Amino acid sequence: MEIRFDEGSIKKLTPHLGADKKLLLTFEDGVGPYSQHAMIHMQTQFSFNVVPASEATPDYEQTVDSNLGPVLIKGYSQEDLDPHMVVHFHPTTDTMALNGDGGEIDGNLGFIDFTEPNGIRDNPAR
Repeated sequence: MEIRFDEGSIKKLTPHLGADKKLLLTFEDGVGPYSQHAMIHMQTQFSFNVVPASEATPDYEQTVDSNLGPVLIKGYSQEDLDPHMVVHFHPTTDTMALNGDGGEIDGNLGFIDFTEPNGIRDNPAR
């Protein structure tokens, strides 16, 4: 399994990344401290989360390779993901979309940097 980020999504995410941080692709199912929803919508939802590298993330036991480095996921969320995925940035709406071999997975990915004080409030997708 792999994720490729387009140029726009790289520009959006890179300022939030570093050796002291981890990138998570969170399946929004209400499980774990970073999930914002408990399946209240009738669609599959994901968000990218940045957390301190020192933070324990036991729910995220799988790693997906990407051109931004490793992305941690909840193992069971693989059921809603594809082997080859691409993240596209939409500058007009300042949002990202996750697409896979079978088409769109989430057209409005959330992004929360939990290392920033206003990280959760700056989430444009939710």
